[in-house]
Amino acid sequence: MRRPGMIRRCGAGNLKDRQGGAGLLAQLRRPPGGRDARTMLFAQLLDRTGTGVWAASCVLFFTFVVGLDARQLGLLLGAAGLAGIAGSPLAGHLAERFPVRTLLIGSHLLRLGTVCAMLVITRFEVLLLVVAVTSLAERAAKMLEMLFATRAAGEQRATYQALSRSTANAGCAFGAGIAAIGLAVGTREAYHVLILGNALSFLAAAALVRRTREQDGHGPGHGSAQAAAGTGDAAAAGPTAAANPWRDRGYLRFVLLDIPMCLDDSILGVGLPLWLVDHTDAPHAVVPAFLFLNTVLVVVLQLTVSARVRRPRQAAGAVGLYGLATLACCTLLALTPEHGAWAASITLLAAAVLVTAAELIRSVTSWELAVSLAPQEARASYLGVAGMSQSIQKSAGPLLLTGAVMAAGPAGWLVLGAAVAGLSVVQRRASLRQLDALQAAAPAGSRTTAGNGSAAVS
Repeated sequence: MRRPGMIRRCGAGNLKDRQGGAGLLAQLRRPPGGRDARTMLFAQLLDRTGTGVWAASCVLFFTFVVGLDARQLGLLLGAAGLAGIAGSPLAGHLAERFPVRTLLIGSHLLRLGTVCAMLVITRFEVLLLVVAVTSLAERAAKMLEMLFATRAAGEQRATYQALSRSTANAGCAFGAGIAAIGLAVGTREAYHVLILGNALSFLAAAALVRRTREQDGHGPGHGSAQAAAGTGDAAAAGPTAAANPWRDRGYLRFVLLDIPMCLDDSILGVGLPLWLVDHTDAPHAVVPAFLFLNTVLVVVLQLTVSARVRRPRQAAGAVGLYGLATLACCTLLALTPEHGAWAASITLLAAAVLVTAAELIRSVTSWELAVSLAPQEARASYLGVAGMSQSIQKSAGPLLLTGAVMAAGPAGWLVLGAAVAGLSVVQRRASLRQLDALQAAAPAGSRTTAGNGSAAVS
């Protein structure tokens, strides 16, 4: 006999199935989480538009306006990457003690201040600190947006994540287009206008977040109260008893294996362009097509892909598909002809489609498993640790590709693809075992009512 909680949960799943068929615009008008979610998505759109402006112009700004040489620029970007790694766990730790809404507003305002400071700072040492703090606040903001989604959207968090990614990609593409205008002008004043536009996006995002409400049942002391309110001895004996992610070996294993599951980002942004330039006769004009193709496919297909991965077990199973898509992409790169512009261009564009498919899968599986494998009473700190995987990949991925993979030639791509595919199988099996352990440890009541925790395994 089904429990009433299970009936309600299945009903929610059917509702999501019906929503999965709705168009992107219809979903954006009525996203999971209601008015607050819609406001947050608009804030993300403005934030990512500013981010797109900055991403397209920052290297040229530091080079031609600030006057940094290649060594200084490398140190600057390296410091930003390292600081970003700390941003996610720090935000997760603070979110266990302070309202997420307040922390997110603070992150936006901190970036507002540091980006404006770049207009007047000329000393490299000070600029190094400012860029590092900016990167830390950016990663913290992304983690807090993710935590907001888990609380506001509930069981429909996969749908919200798809809408978030579609919105973010559209914003970044729009921001890059704005940056192209400023870069075409090329004056110091034009660069300053672009920076101010980025800063204003943070101010507007903070104002919108201020209009949302802190989600009920979360805040300082919530984790301990919830843990004491009925988890029972069975849960205390299980994997979720350690409410510290740094002591949870199963979760740390997931985070460690999730790092190579994010390599699609570096393959798209670093591997494809450099391989085209250094190893093929394809015209350089093809390089912008990689990002354009990726952006369009993510905006159009993310909602569809997310609708097919609605449960933790489905997410764990889809990890293997990520490995296969990455292996296929790397195989195409290894087989890309060195001579013949048309053949090389078509092969590389096909590889861009495959790495985008991997990204579409990863964006759902990594996030769903990060939430589902975390104990609900300490979810913020757990998600903060999980967010480190993408930050570490952004720092180490380009070095891996340029220093090892591409240096080894076509064989390097084949080895990378096979390694990611093999690790995806390991991640799949480890995640399924962890989900089984969480379900076995959960009390009977929570197995049927906790739709976004371990109970979602059933």
